[in-house]
Amino acid sequence: MPTVVLVHSPYLGPASLRPLADTLAAGGVESCLVDLRVTVSAAPVHQRLIGAFADAMDEVELTEPAVLVGHSGAGPLLPAFAAELDEMVAGLVYVDAELPTPGQSFRQLQPARFAALRASAREGQLPRWSDWFTPNPFAELDEALRAEMTEEEPEVAVEFLKEQRPSAEWDGPSGYLLLTETYAEHAAAARESGWPVRELASNHLAPATDPAPVAAALTELLEML
Repeated sequence: MPTVVLVHSPYLGPASLRPLADTLAAGGVESCLVDLRVTVSAAPVHQRLIGAFADAMDEVELTEPAVLVGHSGAGPLLPAFAAELDEMVAGLVYVDAELPTPGQSFRQLQPARFAALRASAREGQLPRWSDWFTPNPFAELDEALRAEMTEEEPEVAVEFLKEQRPSAEWDGPSGYLLLTETYAEHAAAARESGWPVRELASNHLAPATDPAPVAAALTELLEML
């Protein structure tokens, strides 16, 4: 079983994936949880995140190719992260995430959503991710996890949504784990591309709130990759 490199969303912190990392470890799957918390309050946000990933992986001694697992907003960045590790990547897995759209921006892909978020921005900063939704998705977290995830939640520049996504592409093995209907279109596209796909009727934050079934489904995907 390859080492799993868990990559959290730019809108969240590593606490959103730490319960999943712990559950994988308990099941004998070696994992590495990278911390991509970096100043994302000013452009170029994508390059800052790629640099943060490269710096984080400099501290990890991979002895064999790993599988990068990206949750939510980390999805479009996975090929660029893989490019930083060259031949040390065996595959990519997207967990309730957008698929890469090289050279396109969030603003181009979701103009109405972008307009709404820009209208709610203050001094060039987006609302924190958990405030994008009603009810707040953090409301049902246990107190300790909610406090940790709230503390890690960064302020992200509106410019992030305007920037073109990285042009890096990945033609190696890929898989998809669907948690919610919100990302069903992306899972369908993955299936049409011939990728292995697993589906759970869960919630978007399940890697933190209900990690056992997520770890089991992820392990299945790793075996297929």
